[in-house]
Amino acid sequence: MASQNTEWDIDNLPNRLTIFRILLIPIIVTSIILITSEIEYFKNYEYHLGYLAAWTFVAASITDFFDGYIARKKGIVTVFGSFLDPIADKFLVVSSLILLQALGRIPALLVIILVLREVYITALRLLAMEKGFKVPVDSSGKWKTALQMVSIPMLFAYDYPFGIPFPELGTIFIYIASLLSLYSACFYSFNTMKKLKSARNEAKAQKSKQKTEETTAEASQGLNKEE
Repeated sequence: MASQNTEWDIDNLPNRLTIFRILLIPIIVTSIILITSEIEYFKNYEYHLGYLAAWTFVAASITDFFDGYIARKKGIVTVFGSFLDPIADKFLVVSSLILLQALGRIPALLVIILVLREVYITALRLLAMEKGFKVPVDSSGKWKTALQMVSIPMLFAYDYPFGIPFPELGTIFIYIASLLSLYSACFYSFNTMKKLKSARNEAKAQKSKQKTEETTAEASQGLNKEE
C-alpha cells in the first residue's frame, strides 16, 4: 500500500510506462489514417503501415502488462496512476476498434458492443467505488481482454505470415470477445446490484436499530421524569 508521502507521486516507472502507452496511440492512428487516405503514395505501403500499427499495439499492450506488474510488485500505488492507467487502456482499445471499423475489418455493431460495454463497466465501477466496495474482475472479463489484445493486431496486419490466417483468426477472436463482453457485463451488473441491495438492507437495518434505540431512550427518560 502506498504511503501518504508517495501516493501523489507522478514520476515513477509504472506511470512512465502508462504515459509511453498513450504516446504510442497516435502512431497507430496515423498508420491507419494513411492506409485509408486517397493519397496514391501510401497505397504502396499499406502492408508496412498495417504491420506498424499491429506491432505498435503489441508494444502498448506489453507496457500495460509491465506497468501493472511493477506497480503490484513494488507496491507503487499512486492517485495519478490509478486515474491514468485505465484511461490509457480505454484510449488504446477504443481508438483501435474504431480504426478497424474504418478499414472495414470489423462490423460497426461489434464496435458499438465493445465500446459501450467499456463505458458501462467504467460507470459501474464508479458507482461501486462511491458506495465503498469494488467490482472484482471475472475470468470472462480477463478472457475478453486477452482476445481483444490478440485479435486487434491480427486485424491491423491482415496478413498470412507463415501460413497463419490473421484475418480469419482475428475475426473469430473479436466475435468471441464481443460475446464475452456481454456476458461479463451481465455478470458484473448482477454482482454489483446484489452488493448494492445488501448495502441498502444494512443501511435500513442500521437506521431501524438507531430509531429503536432512540425510542427506548426517550421512553426511559419519560419514566425517569414520572418517578
